[in-house]
Amino acid sequence: MSAPALAYLLLGSNLGDRTAYLQAARTGLATAGEIVAVSGIYETAAWGPADQPAYLNQAVALRTALTPGALLAHCLATEAAAGRERHERWGSRTLDVDVLLYDDRIIDTPTLTVPHPRLPSRRFALGPLAEIAATLVHPQRHLTIAELLARCPDPLAVRPWAATG
Repeated sequence: MSAPALAYLLLGSNLGDRTAYLQAARTGLATAGEIVAVSGIYETAAWGPADQPAYLNQAVALRTALTPGALLAHCLATEAAAGRERHERWGSRTLDVDVLLYDDRIIDTPTLTVPHPRLPSRRFALGPLAEIAATLVHPQRHLTIAELLARCPDPLAVRPWAATG
């Protein structure tokens, strides 16, 4: 364990009861620290193979004493508890938990790269993250999350989602 850090995570689901999987992720992540902010839920078309159901995404800020590697292991265990199976890159999934940022650290190991290398090009991650951390500065790009979102080349629409029925 190390001194508490503020990590930003992105939750995603496009199979089954998507909102229940996001809730299960928040519950699982709360055992790794204190959730200090949660964005609304957003819906977007799938990134990668287009023949998938739409995703629900949500950003979470987690204050944690876990090291970056231990946090990644906790995220993977949270995915596994939700029945996540890895068959195809960018394929459908019950739950995906990505580490977007970990304090202002730059981490590049064989298993973890932080900031998430594709964050600046993914509207579905930047939109929810901007809701809870618009003024946070990306440690490599030296732009705020709001500025990255304004410059994002991703054409996929990201819409606030509300349960119906």
